[in-house]
Amino acid sequence: MLSKKQAKVFFLGGVILFMAIFVGLSVHSLTVGIPAQTNDADINEQVILGKKLWDRNNCMGCHTLMGEGAYYAPELTRVYSRKGPDYIRTVLTAPEGWGPRGRMMVKYDFTDEEVDGLIAFFEWMNRTDLNGFPPEPSLGN
Repeated sequence: MLSKKQAKVFFLGGVILFMAIFVGLSVHSLTVGIPAQTNDADINEQVILGKKLWDRNNCMGCHTLMGEGAYYAPELTRVYSRKGPDYIRTVLTAPEGWGPRGRMMVKYDFTDEEVDGLIAFFEWMNRTDLNGFPPEPSLGN
């Protein structure tokens, strides 16, 4: 059993130790982690346009990006590597909207510049290091 003084020292020592760990991890995240993982140097006007279109058209109302959003339509974090830019362009410019397997995507009248912006946004998102998200399914096990 600890005395009152020993308990106080143990508590304060733990607080100081974990506060130092927290500060160290925060500094690392802000100086090394986040810039290296997000490829912020690759953000250009097209990527910004694509992100603005994503927000303005409430794409998260149906899709998810980095696990956030609705789960009605496909997860789009790695759509650029899974399907490629030509597939994305086809989906965004389909004359009657896109509706495979019974789910219908709203038909948007995006200009070619806007479609290029969305594709650039998905390409940038594809290069973001998300520490293994989304996980690859284990289909053979």
